[in-house]
Amino acid sequence: MMDFTDQRVIITGGTRGIGRGIATEFLKAGATVIATYAGNDKAAEEFKADLGELGKNIETYKFDVTDTKAVEEFYKHIEDKYPSIEVLVNNSGIRKDSMTALMSDDDWNRVLDVNLGGTFFMSRGIIRHFMGNKYGRIINMSSIGGSLGLAGQANYAASKAGQVALTKTLSKELGKKKITVNSICPGFIDTELIEDLPEDQIKEYKKSVPLRRFGTTTEVAHAVMFLASREASYITGTTLEVAGGL
Repeated sequence: MMDFTDQRVIITGGTRGIGRGIATEFLKAGATVIATYAGNDKAAEEFKADLGELGKNIETYKFDVTDTKAVEEFYKHIEDKYPSIEVLVNNSGIRKDSMTALMSDDDWNRVLDVNLGGTFFMSRGIIRHFMGNKYGRIINMSSIGGSLGLAGQANYAASKAGQVALTKTLSKELGKKKITVNSICPGFIDTELIEDLPEDQIKEYKKSVPLRRFGTTTEVAHAVMFLASREASYITGTTLEVAGGL
């Protein structure tokens, strides 16, 4: 278990799905977690209640990562409250699947805005803080879909491929300040994000995975924590696939 005692970790989309799993594991490792979410108050409250004693070290904060003013207000709150931030995990993400010929402008734009735009705005907002500390870890939660390009996910795949490209650019800009920037590309992970898929499609997806199962949020979280650790100080600009061999 890596030790994140006395470190503060921001996780966007941190109250459900993969984000919830990442937040839980960081808390177990001693971190203080600031988990953001866009709108589901009930899920955020239930998550904090389910944490029990660990819940004393988590703050939940509601805002839209695509709203630049809200992002600025969030970072002002964070800098006023905490002595420093060590890790940012850009995990906020949505899917709005449709075949490309039928995809609406709104569905294309919203997925790009949240998945890629949110990653950009949140990263831009933390860079000056990290540069002042001459330390920081940015982990961008991309997806294997960015390289596989699954049918019906043109918007999602484009946003996730964009996150990987953004990761590489940021790593080159920030390396001299001892700030590392990496991506995680989960494959099929057992969360509510894939619950709406037809059962026969889920079976086919599992057959396509060499390990013949979907991954867990805990398995993704451990990969994130490694890249966020001080031990990973010479790893930047890379993409780690957590996809069961896809």
